[in-house]
Amino acid sequence: MSTLVIAVVLTALVFDFTNGFHDTANAMATSIATGALRPRVAVVLAGVLNLIGAFLSVQVALTISSGLVDEARITPAVIFGGLVGAILWNLVTWLLGLPSSSSHALFGGLIGATWVFAGTGAINFSTVAGKVLLPLALSPVVAGVVALSATWIAYRIAARGDRRTITSGFQRAQIVSASMIALAHGTNDAQKTMGVITLTLITVGLLPAHSAPPLWVVVAAGLAIAAGTAMGGWRIIHTLGRRISDIASPQGFAAETASAAVILSAAHLGFALSTTQVASGAVLGSAAGRRAGPVRWRVAGRMVAVWLLTLPAAATVGALAAWVAARGTVGTVLVGAVLVVASAGIYGLSRRTPVTAATVTAATVTELPAQRSQGHVLGNSAAAEQGADPQVGQPAAAAGTAA
Repeated sequence: MSTLVIAVVLTALVFDFTNGFHDTANAMATSIATGALRPRVAVVLAGVLNLIGAFLSVQVALTISSGLVDEARITPAVIFGGLVGAILWNLVTWLLGLPSSSSHALFGGLIGATWVFAGTGAINFSTVAGKVLLPLALSPVVAGVVALSATWIAYRIAARGDRRTITSGFQRAQIVSASMIALAHGTNDAQKTMGVITLTLITVGLLPAHSAPPLWVVVAAGLAIAAGTAMGGWRIIHTLGRRISDIASPQGFAAETASAAVILSAAHLGFALSTTQVASGAVLGSAAGRRAGPVRWRVAGRMVAVWLLTLPAAATVGALAAWVAARGTVGTVLVGAVLVVASAGIYGLSRRTPVTAATVTAATVTELPAQRSQGHVLGNSAAAEQGADPQVGQPAAAAGTAA
């Protein structure tokens, strides 16, 4: 195995790690917001279940390694460039606390890198349309509708019950539903890194075309995403659990159940959908289904805008990185150096406005100047949190203080 191939494999695992902490919120934000799970316990549980989920299927990995681009017309340097685009987009959106799609960052990076190196003929647009773009458009809508319906049913069940009993029961149920999302996330997202590594091995002849990921690839990808998930990703957890809506436990359970159902179904069918978009759509749907839960549409609008930007932005960076990396060893080293410097700079900026396990459930968190200038504020959420949820009688965010 050449030095370049090893570098690409390691970079893919770095992407997998960023995918983990970027997407922890998908599984655990609502459970943390309602107090069903303490923050540290939640992310460690999610990490363990991500690892288990990585062993459940390889259908999504096969979509990436054998269907997205023509593996015979690209090189490891091209894949390296695509990964750089995906990693940088993940880090930028994490810094801003925006739940964008790691999956579409990866697809965009690979598509842009392949396009600039081998032309449009090396991209399987039918696969891109059917298994990437179509799920991109439909999955958050489907998850939102399912979550809205589930929330309505949950509140009908809760309407006549004792407030404490209902809250306690739904919080226990949330532990199960959040665990199912974490398992589904490992099943769906870990496979994307498996697919990229397998694609790399195919391009250099170490595996035959259309091969499934070897066991060592499955294990490495599962461990990388599990480690990233266990790190927390607190900035995006705060956005998804606190900034979109004030989440109560029946609502959180409905959103989590809808997300898990959609993600597991898609993983079984080989659709490489975005777990971030599914979870965010479910949170929006559950908020709309709860009369007492205000939806902060400004935050939701920015989130959707980032979804639409993810593919082209990652594709642009991936194309540029692949063009430079394909020049030879010097180009590859230069791209790697830019990735390291940029990542360090983004991490340094994040330390100026930290979000931690201790502050993730706070009503407000100190924001970056860029966020303040764009109006990324909670508005009157603190006042809203003081009110009660008339549908079950519980304070809308009282459970958040438990963590």
